[in-house]
Amino acid sequence: MSDALVKQRAEIMKKVIEQQRMIAEKMKKVRYKLVILSGKGGVGKSFVTASLAMALAMKGRRVAVFDADVHGPSIPKMLGVHGKRMYALPDGRLLPVEGPLGVKVVSIDFLLESEEQAVIWRGPLKTAAIRELLAYTDWGELDYLLVDLPPGTGDEQLTIAQLIPGLSGTIIVTIPSDVARIVVKKAITFAKRLNIPIVGVIENMSYFECPDGSRHYIFGKGAGRRIAEEMGVPFLGEIPIDPRISKANDEGKPFFVEYPDSSAAKAFLEIAERVIERVEGKGEGRSESQAKE
Repeated sequence: MSDALVKQRAEIMKKVIEQQRMIAEKMKKVRYKLVILSGKGGVGKSFVTASLAMALAMKGRRVAVFDADVHGPSIPKMLGVHGKRMYALPDGRLLPVEGPLGVKVVSIDFLLESEEQAVIWRGPLKTAAIRELLAYTDWGELDYLLVDLPPGTGDEQLTIAQLIPGLSGTIIVTIPSDVARIVVKKAITFAKRLNIPIVGVIENMSYFECPDGSRHYIFGKGAGRRIAEEMGVPFLGEIPIDPRISKANDEGKPFFVEYPDSSAAKAFLEIAERVIERVEGKGEGRSESQAKE
């Protein structure tokens, strides 16, 4: 191996170590770090992440969302900030985009030239991009950082687990279908093997409620709760089907803000309260940071 190559690799390692140090320092200002997982696609995980972030903000928490889905970033559109840009300060820090209810947002989507642009990267490039965004973003003081991960248990999931020190836990998103049971169990096993506490399971698209109050379980009934019981983890709640969710997402409008009186929005507020109880060990009330103000 040539001296030039040795020197080049040493410089790369030095840069990586410095970025990891920067991440550790920034994460000291974040009280709780939660990763949102799903075993498979199509369960509405990003919608759940975006809505949970706004629900936590409604509970008085300072919240940020890191969209770690490099190939299919959708958090910006779910939060109504698609098309905006992150700004770099002269010292190299990146400023998150501010979304509804003061939720801060960081996503690779903000760095793409157009929504049609594809990110064609292998694992090492994705890892480097995630590491640099975490290292150089000025997150500020936060109560919650929610990390929205792509489906599965691959590069992005391992990268986040290794880069963010002291993860507070993971939330698993599923749908009420037995087809999802096996892959959801894999996601739970993944978290357990990496010693990440499991905050609980959220079941999306649980049922459709008619105007007369009757409920129709279109995709099955109770699979999320059964999975939680079988794996010995908490069940956080059910999100009903609402046709306006798809419409709001397609239009780039945050459903939680557009329809605050909907059954789905109310369900997210209840789930947010359970998350607070599980993570903070207390019910609704001001966070420690708020109490000091």
